[in-house]
Amino acid sequence: MDIYNKLIRIRVANTSTTKQKVISIVNAIIIGIILGLAAKLADSPNINPFFDNLGGRLGIWVFVATLLSVFSNSPKLAALKIFAFFGSMLTVYYVYTILVLHFFPEREIIFWGICGAVSPPCAYIMWYARGSGLFSNIISALPITVLLSEAFELRNAYLPVHTHYYLIPWLVGVYLIMIVVLFLIIPKNKIQILIILPISIILSLIVINLNILGLIFG
Repeated sequence: MDIYNKLIRIRVANTSTTKQKVISIVNAIIIGIILGLAAKLADSPNINPFFDNLGGRLGIWVFVATLLSVFSNSPKLAALKIFAFFGSMLTVYYVYTILVLHFFPEREIIFWGICGAVSPPCAYIMWYARGSGLFSNIISALPITVLLSEAFELRNAYLPVHTHYYLIPWLVGVYLIMIVVLFLIIPKNKIQILIILPISIILSLIVINLNILGLIFG
């Protein structure tokens, strides 16, 4: 009860009807289906490799999941929406892989299945990013930290002799756009931006130096 009271002071949930909740979850499922299919089709050799490289990395999914979470009416709804989003996205992606391409990537399915399973509690916490106080600022910095860290690591994505080396500045540009968008829409005021920015930079330096993303995602 004491923890609940503290969370209420950070951000208060908005009331919503059952119909609004259902519509919100259905929308998350539709977005998941569309993006899951788009990510799978981007694997095709006939598609511009830019889309394959963007969809095959963590950043774009963190960005979309963050937006779905913070703009939910409550932390519980955020958790349900993210579960619906990743559930539908991964289902479409791997059903297409198995039934159409006749390929069963067992290790990838298990790994991303685990990621999908832990996403609801992450979304629950992420919802408080648009609140007030230090906790809210730290939470706001987390997705930005991931984007900054992965954008920095893109320098190692290709060697100069690789065909798609030219994609690096374009991908970095997209990451910078996503970072700017999160900075503009998550904090409620400019003062929060000034607090979140140094937190994100410090956390990014830690993640990069310890190679945390590499250890988790390879």
